[in-house]
Amino acid sequence: MLCPFCRSPKTRVIDKRNTEENKVIRRRRECLKCKKRFTTYERAVLDLIVIKKGGKRERFDRNKLKTGIMKACEKRPVSLRAIERLVNEIEAELRKLHKVEIKSRIIGDFVMERLKKIDKVAYVRFASYYKHFNNIQTFKKSLR
Repeated sequence: MLCPFCRSPKTRVIDKRNTEENKVIRRRRECLKCKKRFTTYERAVLDLIVIKKGGKRERFDRNKLKTGIMKACEKRPVSLRAIERLVNEIEAELRKLHKVEIKSRIIGDFVMERLKKIDKVAYVRFASYYKHFNNIQTFKKSLR
């Protein structure tokens, strides 16, 4: 692990804890060169291929999912902790499917289902982007 301050590869683990229901390991580290401390998080990678609407395939990217949800929740009273929990729930649901490839529509449906419970405005924002509404009538129909 490289020190984020001086880039030295010589670090040591001071403390290690499981977080988020034992899904993530938090490690407190100290650089042996500059003596500064920092935290790292270790989580299992979900090897999953996402099939996009156009048929293109790409690796599942947790950060991309989180960024999309954060954009929908921008300027809304939704905490970063709630967003992180939502991403964790969706990732857990994807694991339960036991599939190597999954359609992006399924991931989008998982997001909308959960956002609807957290914040209605964020849900509408996400739905309007995700569903690609062509006119106001289809948008109103979806809102109902």
